Amino acid sequence: MGEKKGVCLVIGAGDDTGAAIARAFARDGLTTCLVRRDRHADELEALAQSIRDEGYDARAFPADARDEDVMVALFDKIEAEVGPIEVAVFNIGANVMFKATETTARVYRKVWEMACFAGFLMGREAAIRMQERGRGTIIFTGATASVRGGKMFSAFSSAKHALRAFAQSLAREMGPQNIHVAHTIIDGAIDSNFIRDNVPNVDDLREKDGILNPDHIAQNYVMLHHQPRTAWTHELDLRPWTEKW
Repeated sequence: MGEKKGVCLVIGAGDDTGAAIARAFARDGLTTCLVRRDRHADELEALAQSIRDEGYDARAFPADARDEDVMVALFDKIEAEVGPIEVAVFNIGANVMFKATETTARVYRKVWEMACFAGFLMGREAAIRMQERGRGTIIFTGATASVRGGKMFSAFSSAKHALRAFAQSLAREMGPQNIHVAHTIIDGAIDSNFIRDNVPNVDDLREKDGILNPDHIAQNYVMLHHQPRTAWTHELDLRPWTEKW
């Protein structure tokens, strides 16, 4: 059997940013392993097939990233059957809007599980395996809510703040072991299906480069993976040139 390729694992491989990240790392030579909830299994396999149609390697793994047993088994399966995980990207959004006074405990807990707890599980499992090899890159996708609690985003911003804190702690533990941990702040609207369906002037924004392009976000993730360790970036802000901040 030939040597296994390195793997880029994308947790939250959705239709837009997650898909762009998966394609970018596949084009960079890694096998992309794509994770999304079971109810999106068909879309996930379609994404994997589209990457394979380009001549690259991609595998679909429908799974609930909030389930500890499922995540441990997923990492074991990929490492055993596909290859060593060189890059792990956490890209689950969980962006919801509720007034704090109308946010139920169930909603708050679910958002935390999706946007924070699942990130902890991914980061922990990736770090366990990467530290054995003494290399690897772990990237967490953050948002404006990672640094600012906006009106009606109490659940989302709480989870994203916590994810950012976890990324900082993990970076301080793993950096001396030659594992690069990075957190990105995606500050602005992304040219995604949701934005295209809900923002009436999206075409004008795109024409003026006033909206984040998923492919350009993905290019920055690949850049983070290839950074020399003499100048690692831990936190990277990405926003359109027109964004107020």
